[in-house]
Formats: sequence, C-alpha cells, structure tokens
Amino acid sequence: MSFTHLHVHSEFSMLDGLSHIQALVKHAKNQGMSALGLTDHGVMHGAIDFYEACTAEGIKPIIGCELYVASGSLEDRNSAEKTPSHLTVLAQNTLGYTNLLYLVSKANTEGFYYKPRVDKNLLSSRADGLIVLSGCPSSEISRFLIDGDTSRAEELARFYKDSFSQFYLELQRHENLEFLDRLNSGLIHIAEKLDIPLIATNDLHYVYKEDADMQDVMVCIQTNTTINDQSRMKISDDSYYLKSPEEMEYLFSDLPEALSNTMAVADSVDFELDFTKLHLPEYPIESAEDADSYLRRLSWQGFEQKFGSGNEIQNQRLSYELDVITKTQYPNYFLVVWDIAEFARNNHIIFGVRGSAASSLVLYCLGVTDIDPLEYQLVFERFLNIERKEMPDIDLDFQDDRRDEAIRYLVTKYGEDHVAQIITFGTLGAKAVIRDVGRALGMQYADVDRIARLVPARVGMTLETAFSESAELRDIYQNDHSYKALLDAAQKLEGTVRNSSTHAAGIVISSDPLTNNIPLQRPTKGTENAIAMTQYAMEPLAKLGLLKMDFLGLINYTILAETIESVEKRHGVSISLNTIKFDDDKTFELLASGETTAIFQLESPGMRRYIKELKPETLGELAAMVALYRPGPMEHIPRFIDSKFGRAPIEYPHDALKEILEETFGIIVYQDQVLHILRTFAGYSLGEADIVRKAMGKKIRSLMEEEREKFVTGAKNLGYTEQIAKEIFDLIEPFAGYAFNKAHSVSYAVVAYWTAFFKANYPVEFMACAMNAYSGNAERIAMMVAECARLGIKVLPPDINGSDVGFSVTSSPEIKDSDIAKEEIAYGLAAVKNVGASAVSDLVESRKFEGYFKNLEDFARRSGGAAGNRRVLESLIKVGALDQFGRRGQLLASLDSLVSLVQREYQLKESGQTNMFNLFGESVPPPMVGVTLSDSEEPSTIEQALWERELMGVSLSSQILESIAPNVPEGAVISKSQLEVGMKVALVGQVSNTRLQSDKNGDRIAFVTLELMDGPLDVAVWSRTYQTTSDVWVQGNLVHLNGTIRTRNDELTMHCDGASVYEIPSDRPEALAEVLPEPKIVEWTGNDIIPEYPSPLAPSSANPPAEQERIEAVEADNETHSLAVNQVKTPTSNNQPILNDQNGHHNGIIPEPAVRAPKTPENQNIKVSTEAKNSLLLVNLTETDKPEDDQYLLKSVLQIILEYPGADDVDLVIASGGKRWRVEMRIIKTSYSEELADRLATLLDNPRALTIQKR
Repeated sequence: MSFTHLHVHSEFSMLDGLSHIQALVKHAKNQGMSALGLTDHGVMHGAIDFYEACTAEGIKPIIGCELYVASGSLEDRNSAEKTPSHLTVLAQNTLGYTNLLYLVSKANTEGFYYKPRVDKNLLSSRADGLIVLSGCPSSEISRFLIDGDTSRAEELARFYKDSFSQFYLELQRHENLEFLDRLNSGLIHIAEKLDIPLIATNDLHYVYKEDADMQDVMVCIQTNTTINDQSRMKISDDSYYLKSPEEMEYLFSDLPEALSNTMAVADSVDFELDFTKLHLPEYPIESAEDADSYLRRLSWQGFEQKFGSGNEIQNQRLSYELDVITKTQYPNYFLVVWDIAEFARNNHIIFGVRGSAASSLVLYCLGVTDIDPLEYQLVFERFLNIERKEMPDIDLDFQDDRRDEAIRYLVTKYGEDHVAQIITFGTLGAKAVIRDVGRALGMQYADVDRIARLVPARVGMTLETAFSESAELRDIYQNDHSYKALLDAAQKLEGTVRNSSTHAAGIVISSDPLTNNIPLQRPTKGTENAIAMTQYAMEPLAKLGLLKMDFLGLINYTILAETIESVEKRHGVSISLNTIKFDDDKTFELLASGETTAIFQLESPGMRRYIKELKPETLGELAAMVALYRPGPMEHIPRFIDSKFGRAPIEYPHDALKEILEETFGIIVYQDQVLHILRTFAGYSLGEADIVRKAMGKKIRSLMEEEREKFVTGAKNLGYTEQIAKEIFDLIEPFAGYAFNKAHSVSYAVVAYWTAFFKANYPVEFMACAMNAYSGNAERIAMMVAECARLGIKVLPPDINGSDVGFSVTSSPEIKDSDIAKEEIAYGLAAVKNVGASAVSDLVESRKFEGYFKNLEDFARRSGGAAGNRRVLESLIKVGALDQFGRRGQLLASLDSLVSLVQREYQLKESGQTNMFNLFGESVPPPMVGVTLSDSEEPSTIEQALWERELMGVSLSSQILESIAPNVPEGAVISKSQLEVGMKVALVGQVSNTRLQSDKNGDRIAFVTLELMDGPLDVAVWSRTYQTTSDVWVQGNLVHLNGTIRTRNDELTMHCDGASVYEIPSDRPEALAEVLPEPKIVEWTGNDIIPEYPSPLAPSSANPPAEQERIEAVEADNETHSLAVNQVKTPTSNNQPILNDQNGHHNGIIPEPAVRAPKTPENQNIKVSTEAKNSLLLVNLTETDKPEDDQYLLKSVLQIILEYPGADDVDLVIASGGKRWRVEMRIIKTSYSEELADRLATLLDNPRALTIQKR
C-alpha cells in the first residue's frame, strides 16, 4: 500500500504555507511518492510551477484548490460570510481543470468578500471533471458535526455526492485537536450511512517536521502578533508536514481504504497541460485578407514611405523579417501592436518601445518604433529568433498620465474577458525578513532595525551575500545568541512569498476568454472598474502561449508631451518628436556640460561625470554610454573615453573584428557585437549565436565547454588558428554576460536626446513641465528648483493670486534668446503637500472668471468646499500663498475663523440660500462677516523656511542658496543630487539645526542639518574639527565646508573635515538681488531730495527728531554705500540695512513686488496729477528693530505702488544704521496721485512718505 498527499499548501497560501514547491516535490520524490497534489487557499498561483516541477521529477501533478464556500449565495454580504467554509477540490481531467479555473476566477472576482468565495449553485454548475474532498475541520460538513448538527451534515454530504462523480469524506489526524476524534467518528458514520468513500489527508503546510517553528513565526508575521501572544492564531502541533507513506499508514492503520483511496484518486487524474499552443488574439481585418498578407501589405506601404524603393539590403531585410514572422505564426501579434500604436498616435499619446523590439525593420515600417535598425546595425535575431522558439517581447512605453487609455482601448477592442493585468509576487527580502521576524519574535524594534541596516542596500541582496560583505553582521551572528536566533530564522524564511501585487506594466491578451486557460483575480490596486489580474505570473503565461506585453508608464514621455504643448502655445512652434534631428548643437553642448538634471537616464552623479568627460557628439556615443554605465562594463568607461580623444590606443583583438568593434573603440559593449563576432569568427548563424549568447549569460560551465569546442572548430574551418580562436572565445565569454542589448540602448539614448533637446532649446517650458510631472515628490521638486536657479530661471513661491493648479511659465515668450533667464515659473498650488488639485482647481477657475481675490473675505466667498479643509488652508498659509492678506503668524492664529467662514459660505452657496442683496445680482456682492486677524508672534525666517521645506521640498521665500548659486567658489557643490558615497567634496549650504553632544572622551561634537538647494544633508562634526569651527554652526549661517560623503541608514551624510562662514564677495551684491526685479544699486551722493524726516517702517517705533539728526550726520559724512535690496537683517544685528542679515545674506522674506494681480476696478479710474508726469518718486523708509514688521510693511508699500500703473519711476530711500541707502527700482513704474501719496502717508504714519523729484 502507498499514499498520495492531496491536501497540500505551498508558499502561495501566503504567510500560512511554508512549502517551497521545488523542495516539496523533491522530498515527495525522495519519499517514493508517484503523485502529489497542490491545494492552496482560494488561489492557483503556483499551479504551473508545481506542474513543471512534478513532471521534471517524474511525479504526477494533481492540481487543485482549497476553495472557500459561502454559507448562502455568492451575492450575500453579511457577518456569516466573513468566515466561509473550506472545500478541497481537485482537477481530474482537462475539463475539470478548465472548470476549476472558472470557479477560482469567479471566487476571486465576483465572489470576493473578505475571502474568495464560491457558492453551491456555482459548484454544481461546474462539477464535471472535478474530484471533491469534504475538507478540513473548517469545512461546512465538519462544522455541522462539531456543533452536533448531524442531520445538516448528512444533508450537505448527500448534496456533494449527488453533484460530483467523485466525492470523498476527508479524514485528518493531527495532535492537540480535542474535537478531531469526535469529528472523524461523525464522518465515518455518514460515510457508512450514505455510502460515501473515505479519504485520508494530512493538512500539509511545510515540508519538514522541523519547519514547524518557522511556520509559526510566519503566521505571526501574517497576523501581526508575536510568538509570546497566547491568544493568537496558531497551528496546534508540528504534524503538518509532508509525512511519508509509512507514517500515514501508521496513522490510518484502522482505515486502510482511506489510504488506498488516495491512490485511486491519483490514478484517476489524467490530463496534461499544452505548452505548444499559442492563444494570440486575432486582429479583426475588414477585408478578406488573412493576417499574414495584411501585415505584409502594411509593412511594404510603410517601407515605401520610409525608403522609397529602398536598396537591396533594406529590401532583403524586410522580406526576411516578414518570412520569420510568418513561420513563427506571429502576424496577429504584430498587427495587435501596430493597432495599439495607431490608437496612441491618433490620440496624440506619446509612445515608444524599449528592449529588442527596436531591432525590427517591420516595426519601424509599421510606425511602432522611431529607430531604423539598419542605420544602427541592430540584429533582428536578438528580438525574434526562429531557432530559439520563444515569443518575442514588445514592451511599449506610454506617457504615464495616459497609459490607462491604451489599456482601456485593448479592453474595448478585444473584450474584458480577453484582457488582464499580470500578477507579480513580493517575497521576504533580506532587510524586510529581519524586521518581520524580529517583530514576530517580540524583539525591540530599535535592536532589530540596527541589525537590518547592516544588510547592504542593493537590489538582489541576500543574507548570504550580506554575511560575506559585512564583518559587523558576521560578528553579531557569531557572538550574540539572541541575534543568532533572529538571523537563523530570517535565513529560513528569506525568499518566501509574502504578497501579490499588480505588475507595474504587464498586460496579457488572449484569443479565447482568459478563464479557459488561466485563473483570474481582482487587481490589488485600482478602482472597482479596474480590469482583472492573472493569478499566473509572467513566465507561466508565456509558457501557456499567451500574449504578454509590457505597457509601461514613462514620466519622461509625459514631460515631453506637455513641453511640446507648452512650446506650441507660447511660441507658436509645432514640434513632432520624430522630426527632431540628432545633430542639434545646443543639445550636445548641454550634454557635454554634464548638467543633466531631468534628462532621461543621465541624472546620476556618476553618469554626469562620465557624460561630461565623454562630450558625446553623436547618438551612437550617447547609446554606448547608456550601455556602459552599469555594474560590470562600467570599468571600461575610462578607456572608452580616452580612446575617443586619442589618449589611449584603440586595440582590436583581431583585424577581423575591427568593423564590428570600431564604433565602440575596440570595446565589446553590446550583445549584438557578440553575435557578430560568433558569426564572423566561427560561422554561427545569428540565430545560433543568440542562443549561445543567452547560454553564456547563464554561466553554465558544462555548456560553455561544449560551445568553446564548437567555436574553436568553426574558427579553424574559417582559417583561424586554434590559439587565436581560444583567445577570442575567452574574450567574448565574460562580455556576453553583461554586454547590453543595443536596441534597448539606442531606444533609451533617443529619449535622453529628446529630453536634452527641449531642455537646451526651451528650458523654462521644459523645467515647468518636469516639475508638474514630479509634483508630489518633494525631493525631486527641490532638485528641479535648484536646477532652475542654476539656469537662471526664477521659481516664484505659491501665490493664491498668481499660481495655477500646476507649475506654469509666467513671463511673455516674446523676448530675445539672451533674455531667456528672465522667464519665471510659478509654483503650482496643487504641488503643495496636503493640498492637491481637487482643492485648488475651483479656486483657479474662479480667479479666471471673477478676477483676483481682493481680501480674505473675498477668498472665503469664492474658494469652494475642498479649499475649506483645515489642512489645505494651513498648508497654503505656511508656504506663503496667502501672504498678501496678512502675515503668516497672524493668518495661522486666525485659521479657525477662516475655516469656519469658508465652510459657511460654501454651505450657503450649496444650499441655494439667498438674502436681499441677491436681488441686485452679481454686481453687488453680499456683505460678509469679516476675518479679524489675531495678533501673534511671527515665526522666524528659519521656521518659515522649514515649513516650506516640509510642504514643498524647498524654501522659496528664503532663497539665499539659489541667489548665490551662480557665484559659489569653483568646485564647490550646492546640491545633494551632485553627491556620491565616497566623494571628498567642498559644500556651500545653510545651517538649519545644530545638535551638540559629547563623545566618550567628554569632548564636544556636533550633528548639523545643512540645507542644500535640493534638501537637507546631515553633517557629523567630530571633536577635532568642532574645536576649530564651533562658532560656524549657528542657525542661519551660510557655511563653506569640506569633508567626505558617507551613508547612514541608506541616506547620504557628510563627515566634516573643516568649515568656515561663507562670505559673499562684496563686489558682487547683485548676485543677491532676487526679491525685487533688477534693482539698480547706486552710491548715495546726498544730492537727492531728503524729506523733513523719513517714515519708520513700523510707526510705533518712530522717532523723527532723532532720526533727522542721524540723517543729517550721515549727509555731513557724505559716505557712499551699496545695497543688495533683498538682504534681510537678522535680529542679532542693528547696524545693517533693513534688507541685510549679519553676513549680508539674503533670506528672502520680501516677495517679488511685481504683483501678478490685475488692476482692481476701484483704482482703474484714479485721477493722475499732470504736473508729475515721468517724475522720480522717492519712498522714504526707516529701519526699526523689528525686522518682521519692517518686511511686512515693505510688502504693503510695494503692493500699493503697483496698484497705480503709470510712467513714473520709483526709488527707495532707507535710513538704517546711521547711513542712508538708496535703491533704484526702475523696473517698477507707477503714477503719482494724491490718493497714492495719502495711502502711503497713512500706511507709514508720515505725511512726507512720498516725495517727488522732477526730471
């Protein structure tokens, strides 16, 4: 007698089963079993892997599922349905397998409610070809028996017996389940009464008995409990493993028929999966043509458009490709792809291909790719190889904001039951498994986290590799018992499936309804209307002959699409990507500069360095760099660059290889070159060569020896010596493993070039669109703002009256190229954290139709519901978007009142309530309850800057770093994006926080947060350095420091070796003139009109007589001074002008006075004095000891002036620190009137606040 396990859970019973399929099948084989079942909870994720593993070991695979059965109908959604019962179902034959696919799909889509459920009607409708076992103690029959309801148990057993040709009552014998003997007795009684056969199973959850503890830990991970929790879900004992036939015979020695029935079931199972049949969708052709002839006609039509009659090579290549496509039965595949490309093109969706598809001339002629494969010597066999017999991959990139449109088009075209997204599985990775296991073991998070951080942060990292690389990790493992237990458990669970998710790109399309061939489930992300997801991953789908495609969303395409639209709108220039020539001087100049922020594939610090050294002059050189900049070939980059510029000789292994390697200066860069070498040197066909190339990548030694011998023989047949042949083979073997797909490199290089083209030629539009694309990613936005500063493009802070929903270009395009830097980008309101488009889109629309918001009350009346959210308003206030209505401290203190008013106004509007003022129509807005701003201490400049960093990723009101960026010392770095681990570097940044500690010797050390242009950097200042730099680390200081870039907790840090306060050169004050529009800094001559006394900026601190004496004294000295108008005084200094801090550094409190609001109706008809036309108006100000008040009042002065447009010039005269400072504001124009003078006099509490100097 023998035994077959029929109730088996693999790791795809996620975080419950611990059986890895390969280990499970091998152990079953070693136990002498001839068949094995697989019945995961509610899913069939592992069925194909299981089938292949079994057939490879000579074991019959029995595919099944432990279904969840609803107590009522599939449509029921109540508390009883939260815990459906279990049922073991096996596929007996091909029809049974198809029915099982359908049942599991229905359960995971329409039937899903807490669990994937079927009901009894669905089961009985799909009963053919299925074998059913009554299930574990959680089955419905078992639950009735445990509850003592024998009659209902019998009734249900009779239903299953009548519904299925093979139905068995399932017996299990595990320990520590006190009800199990009673349950088995009840099942045996029903079996005898109803003549239903018995069958023995073991509820297998892990392969070996000793795995029980690890399975217990994994259940703790699933249920978020610890092993010390006595009330948690737990398997009762360690008997749930793959027991041998002898162990099962011992357990059921009294019921031998229950054992023999497992063999009867196994013998009755009879079906094979067909991996040879293709299930490609059929493209609907309106004419009588078949797919092959239709594809040929389209291809030759495209060929004529591209090449005319073409040359012999071109004609032969297209004919060859079409013949291969016909022989491999892929015409429909190519037509489907062409159709998708046509849809995208007709709907103005930017798309392209990646990978080897760019090697196809057919796809180029069909308009699917923009790359001529002949021009770049791309090998078709790398894409579709008739000798390899694998379905080609055509991976399509779409602009990421419109990818879903392409998928929806497929669903509409081929039907919802023919298209699905593809599943992918997440496993317990090296770092994650340590944290998960540590939590399950009840260890302290900080201790576990410290261990996890010792694992290097690298894709594909394993604990085995981590132990080999980290001496500290090895030491802890060897010397600390508690951590050894943690790491032992982590190693055992590492790689186990943890969760399923929707593949980022994968789509499958079928000629038949998908559930005929695969199981489906609900997608793990998306809306209820999102298309279904496969239960099989990429590789099983391909083996089953289903068409799988990658539809990737590429953010760079979105940037390009929006930039093209913006350029056409602003400049009237219509640009199509496929018309851009690859010879633009500006583009290659930009690439040669290495300033490649926002350029596809070229942004990393290392790539910037190499691209700057290479100075690419062709698309081919750019493609080569894309291919080389990866682990492995990266070591050849210096030689590649030196060879280009003649600093190193170009060497070829043999003269016969010169033509193949000439474009890459003698270095093997591409897989295509490996194929050509195999053909040229040893007579391989390109198809054979591609098979060898793929085998070389797998590094199978026995296979390599066979190929080496074949290569040498082929080379000798072509007249090469054995020695030369061996040398060439030894050369190409390592390169084959990491050489890059040339078609992929060229495709990427084209996108990189396109992005560089627009950045070089239309930088403002490009950067605005790039920031829109990355909206919500604070780190990226900070990097973009820093790049704008480098380019001389100002990014304006959020402004409720000046910003759009997204980032927008604000200046006129009708300017000369030399003035391009004057264009500005307004920060998008929706990009502020906690705000979003839904909250501000109505605001922007209201502004377009009703004009700018005049005050807080007007804002409240028109802002709408979403904008009344407290977090939205608080965030807008903190970033300065409402600065024109009050100081931030005041606005925050009045936030409750403002929120209440906004919500009340919205509710009134929504309810349709009216009052008598509505009788007058919209021309008379109804009176509103005003918002009285509370007195409140104003936050410091640093605090405001930190708010902005938190909510926008960058501070825009404090742009000192941006202001000095063009003038930092040569070699100094000012952005995090330019840093790499291990760099020794000089930095310029601003101190935002300093934390002092003592080291083990009692010496002072400092941990400093240094603000760079694109985010903060943690700097460690050790005792020796701190002793000589202690006075440097003052909050707000600009510092110039040097040190080494390190990494801690996967974040860049710096170890400082030296630092000093950064002094802005005195001969370059204009470098800071960012707040006011291009003020002219002039010497004070004492000849201008001086009022009787200048107005103080804060009226309460005025002291006119004393101030007059001070001014007169200054006049007598007749000293000269220059002023950078946007420098702001810190509270610690009383002898600097109103706009300076103690180091003359800009902290940007004063806003750009070029207010973007239009003239308000009430000041459009102001009577202007005719006697002062084209005069010079002097606004007289005095600094106080309250900088925040000074700054706020100056904003108000500028806003009032701009309300009176005209031809009069404006200068500011500021009395400060015993000196007088004059700033010529010649960009600002106004028109003198008595009303203007009166308003300024009232504001500044000075009747001579405004004086006139006639020309």
